[in-house]
Amino acid sequence: MVEFLSFRDDEPTQEPAVTLEAFAGQTNATAVRIEPGEDARELLSVLDRLSLVEVNFPAFGDGRGYSAARILRESGYTGELRAVGDVLVDQLSAMRRCGFDSFKPNRPLDPAVVEASLNRYADVYSKTIDGRAPVWAKRHPEASNV
Repeated sequence: MVEFLSFRDDEPTQEPAVTLEAFAGQTNATAVRIEPGEDARELLSVLDRLSLVEVNFPAFGDGRGYSAARILRESGYTGELRAVGDVLVDQLSAMRRCGFDSFKPNRPLDPAVVEASLNRYADVYSKTIDGRAPVWAKRHPEASNV
């Protein structure tokens, strides 16, 4: 069973993440945890200082963390972006497309199911952070701006 999953070439960050509120008052922390309802844009001025941003998913149906991931990646964050909490195997593909590159789910995942889930679809329908062109852009490359 898989308790931690990483798609990064470097070692996972081991520093414990502090809350966004605690991070704002520190100058030496390099890992922060974003809770639902917190604004990832508060981190934009310090992206170069961060090695890890954890985004908490307290319930699988709470999609606010997807927006936080996109905001950070589109703003140039290249450090580890970890989804933690109620992360289900069928969400991994969408989370990867938003920019998550590591996962620490509450419950271990079956590695065969993880592999099948991530390789199920070769094409995607929306713009992604992972660099894959959406299917509409493949059909109409002259109109795409991806």
